[in-house]
Amino acid sequence: MFRPLPHRFPRLDHRGLSRREFLRRSLAVSGVVATGPLLWSCGSSSAPGSSPGGTVLAPSLTKLGALREADANGIMLPEGFSSRVVAESGLPIVSDLIGGILGPVLGYSWHTFPDGGATFAADDGGWVYVSNSESVPGGVGALRFNAAGERVDAYRLLSGTTLNCAGGPTPWGTWLSCEEKTNGRVHECFPFGSAGDAQARPALGTFDHEAVAVDPQRRQLLLTEDTDDARFYRFVPSTTDWPAGAVRPALQDGVLQVMVVPGVADSRDIPLDSPPLAVQWLDALNPDQPQSQNRIAETTVFAGSEGIWYVDGIVYFTCKSGNRVWAYDAERQTIELIYDDDAHGGDAAPLRGVDNCVVYGPTRDLVVAEDGGDMRIAAIAPDGTVAPILQIVGQDNSEITGPAFSPDGTRLYFSSQRGGRLAGGITYEVSGPFQAP
Repeated sequence: MFRPLPHRFPRLDHRGLSRREFLRRSLAVSGVVATGPLLWSCGSSSAPGSSPGGTVLAPSLTKLGALREADANGIMLPEGFSSRVVAESGLPIVSDLIGGILGPVLGYSWHTFPDGGATFAADDGGWVYVSNSESVPGGVGALRFNAAGERVDAYRLLSGTTLNCAGGPTPWGTWLSCEEKTNGRVHECFPFGSAGDAQARPALGTFDHEAVAVDPQRRQLLLTEDTDDARFYRFVPSTTDWPAGAVRPALQDGVLQVMVVPGVADSRDIPLDSPPLAVQWLDALNPDQPQSQNRIAETTVFAGSEGIWYVDGIVYFTCKSGNRVWAYDAERQTIELIYDDDAHGGDAAPLRGVDNCVVYGPTRDLVVAEDGGDMRIAAIAPDGTVAPILQIVGQDNSEITGPAFSPDGTRLYFSSQRGGRLAGGITYEVSGPFQAP
């Protein structure tokens, strides 16, 4: 059984602020507002269909219904849903308000190979969708929407980097973008700022970064690595880097550690019916150097680690090698396997090629995008039911990336990384009654 808990981001101001002003305003926020995904975790003592606080959950996304024939964009959706293209790689972004005050937005052409993404709420009721570019050059781009969901701006948040794969949003309202290469680093971006505001965070380690999640309770960051001999990491900021009472860490000083599951060399050897296993952490060797050349023999392999998400002491992450989803209990220091495609029919499973993930708040479903597989986005319900909620047809050589819900939960953004007219990627928005299947 899974336990839901709200996840929140601070409400941030318009783009164009200096980094100092952005930080001043974000750190001054004493109250925060929900911006989309509310999260669930294991070990619930709540009644089915409700959160620990008593909130009644909407029916699971797995109950949205059968997928219809593909629409004009090549997307199969349940009844009542529709899709549109919001950006296409290599082409300039055009505002939805053509002829209005803002006119066309032609200052930013959408980046190549869009990957991980997230949304951030704005004071005017709108939001920003940020998206990585897993290309050379890479970086991060952003789409700005107003309260009506209309595109009103597009701009770059990070430049001078390569192969920016996934990453993760922070509780203090920034985006951590991860480079997936041997000497890859994490860069912190400001969704309402500019590329000049972005900051490298080398203290988070040098390796083939995939994604990152923040555990604010224990003041730690959890990180995945996408290689055949990948490890699972955590970064523990020093007490001066993240002082007591501070909203956020500086991410400049701390210890990088690597997970050990005692007696388990490779996580793929852990059976699906295994009970939670206790873990240990060892300090990484030479964290400022590529970790692929500084392995600790007794640490456990989590091959092809991908998306990651945190809530209430639980960190969920996916591994495409074996198509598995894991739950790490940060309080109890245990790890448990919660999904394996072999247990759901193997090649016939409703979810294969697990990759980026996010949680839909009103239902507490874990939403997972497929890297290859059948080009689907599937939901895992709190009761363990798994079902696809959409499928892209005619793009078999691509993968789905960057799933993220709008703050009001009515829109889902994602990309087909190698789709589009130029085969460099295309980004979609799906709208519909997600909360009322």
